[in-house]
Amino acid sequence: MAAIRSRDTKPELIIRKGLHAQGFRFRLQGRDLPGRPDLVFPKYHALLWVHGCFWHGHSCPLFHWPKSREDFWRAKIGRNQERDAATWAAARAAGWRCGVIWECALKGRGRLSPGHDIDSLACWLSSDAVEFCIEGQWIDNAAYPPA
Repeated sequence: MAAIRSRDTKPELIIRKGLHAQGFRFRLQGRDLPGRPDLVFPKYHALLWVHGCFWHGHSCPLFHWPKSREDFWRAKIGRNQERDAATWAAARAAGWRCGVIWECALKGRGRLSPGHDIDSLACWLSSDAVEFCIEGQWIDNAAYPPA
């Protein structure tokens, strides 16, 4: 697990490059803020996290429970989810607008186009909306083909 990056991940770099190209300026890794968000937009009073589907237990096809040491992984990912909820609540209580973009929106079969993700983020930053979330679009294969 020491090789797992906590910053400058590929999904994070895609978002950073796209937003920067559209003229948005931000700080990285807000150390003085709850949960140390990946991107801080002081001008818009907004925080953005780019979450990996595995580490944060997202309910999408990119997430699968490991077969070995199941108790350890369930406890670890459960703590991560609890910490995410507490972080989100603390940031909202401090008056910040909060957003999250999930890894599945940027990779895998259900990914959206990077332009769509960046445009959606830009619209959210420019709006008054308090919370924001982008996820991949998944089709339940069990329902296809239709009967």
